[in-house]
Amino acid sequence: MQRVLLYIDSLSLKIGHAFAWCIMVLTVAICYEVIVRKVFRNPTAWAFDVSYIMYGALFMMGGAYALSRESHVRADFLYRLWRPRVQAGVEFVLYILFFFPGVLALVYAGSDFAMESWSYRPYGPSGPIGEISINSPAGVPVAPLKTVIPVAAFFLLLQGIAQIIRCAICLRTGEWPPRLHDVEETDVALRAAIEARKRQEAEEAKRIGG
Repeated sequence: MQRVLLYIDSLSLKIGHAFAWCIMVLTVAICYEVIVRKVFRNPTAWAFDVSYIMYGALFMMGGAYALSRESHVRADFLYRLWRPRVQAGVEFVLYILFFFPGVLALVYAGSDFAMESWSYRPYGPSGPIGEISINSPAGVPVAPLKTVIPVAAFFLLLQGIAQIIRCAICLRTGEWPPRLHDVEETDVALRAAIEARKRQEAEEAKRIGG
């Protein structure tokens, strides 16, 4: 079971890392737009569309990765004080009541949304297939972005299954199962280093005192 959990974590990690490159595309596109607009007085017709498409894809496809890293917003002023079994029990109930119904609805509705977008013909029966942006004359296709909605929801659902399995394991054993290691925020890594140092000093003091 642990192998399955780590496999789902690794899948979410790879998808999150892959779509993180949207940041680079977004940065280059915006920098190019600023330069040609301010320096050459020749603004592009596609910059706005590219910006929200890249950001939207990054935001949605990074959801499963954020869930695997427990990076979503959580009001943990009480949660962090609870024993692991209590944490797991609360999370288990909340996943069943709120997470899975919402994500399943997003998969279902997002699939219809995407199919409708792909079947749209902006220039009549003989025109190209796929919805295009109405925000600029460039005709940037938005059907691929709308396809990201059900795909992102599916991977979020898959990661949610891994999370609820972790809750079940913690309810049985009293300890959270290990997660796949990845880069940490600076403050998280620093706090972990400080706590490790405190434990080491406490052990040394106990050994000297004994």
